[in-house]
Amino acid sequence: MKKTAKSSTKTPTTEELLKRLEMLEKQNAELEAKLKEKNDLEAKLKWLEEQLRLLQHNRFGVSSEKTLPGQLELFNEVEKESNPELPEPVLESISYQRRRKKRGQREAMLENLPVETIEYRLPTEEQVCSCCGGALHEMSTDIRQELVYIPAELKVKKHVKYVYSCRHCEQEEIHTPIKTAPMPKPAIPGSLASPSILAHIMTQKYVDGLPLYRQEATI
Repeated sequence: MKKTAKSSTKTPTTEELLKRLEMLEKQNAELEAKLKEKNDLEAKLKWLEEQLRLLQHNRFGVSSEKTLPGQLELFNEVEKESNPELPEPVLESISYQRRRKKRGQREAMLENLPVETIEYRLPTEEQVCSCCGGALHEMSTDIRQELVYIPAELKVKKHVKYVYSCRHCEQEEIHTPIKTAPMPKPAIPGSLASPSILAHIMTQKYVDGLPLYRQEATI
């Protein structure tokens, strides 16, 4: 009589079944999250495709306005009335010359305004040649003018910057160092505008709404 072989399969314990169930639930949740993400991406892709289709239709689609028969002939009047036997017109070349500013125009504009002169000089202790130690003299000046705006008053402020050099180095033909007194930089290089007049112009334009041409007429 043959003996029945015992099954080698081990019956899982309750703890192992719970762990397997927890793992399966976790895998199921991950699959559901991926499926939801995939559905969202597909919905977004369909929406983008629809938007692209509408955009292409609006840009390249056939217009709803139909051209009536003979309507385009309205624009052929010149061709119908033209005479091909007439000679071609002669083209004339027109040249122009840019108007140059007259010299002294700025000085003429400022001559009737009061002038306030501010001088910038080096302190006495700095008027010493860095080459030989001799005393510096006033070689020249550098002048910058700007318009200063004071309510109900317009005047010229003249900035005079003194430039110094050494007589001893000049006479002995030594390298002559040049020193210049410090002077504040202008608000706009090469312009007559001062910070005060710029502030006034911007206030009238952007706060009071007064255009530039109207401001110019009141000056």
